[in-house]
Amino acid sequence: MKPLPQSQAALVIRTDFSDDRAWEAIGTAILQLTEEGFGAQVELVDDAAYRGVTKEQLLNLVPEGDQRPFFFMIVDDVTVRSPEHPILVVDLWHEPGREFRAVPAAVQAVENNLSIANMDFADFTDAVAPDGIFRGF
Repeated sequence: MKPLPQSQAALVIRTDFSDDRAWEAIGTAILQLTEEGFGAQVELVDDAAYRGVTKEQLLNLVPEGDQRPFFFMIVDDVTVRSPEHPILVVDLWHEPGREFRAVPAAVQAVENNLSIANMDFADFTDAVAPDGIFRGF
């Protein structure tokens, strides 16, 4: 399987290629600045080599040691099919594999806070709605 790209930004990995319009809308929403002017520092990974790849398979591609990122995000079939397009956010540091979903408009808060360790993964998992989706604080 193809290695994950090396990046200083958080990876948003597309694994569902069934709807290009949905992917474009999700990417646009993630890259949009918040009202406060915050933007998500992400790399959108749009590579058919990851078509249908599972979270577990992606976890096996994460480098060990200092090069290991804190988390990554997956745009999977659930993301694409749901009207809110909740992105799967996966912990790679404290509890590798732990997950929650976040709507694209909340990704800025997730990325900004997790990337600088301002907040822990648990802060977000504790703030999800009963349906398991983080929509903001």
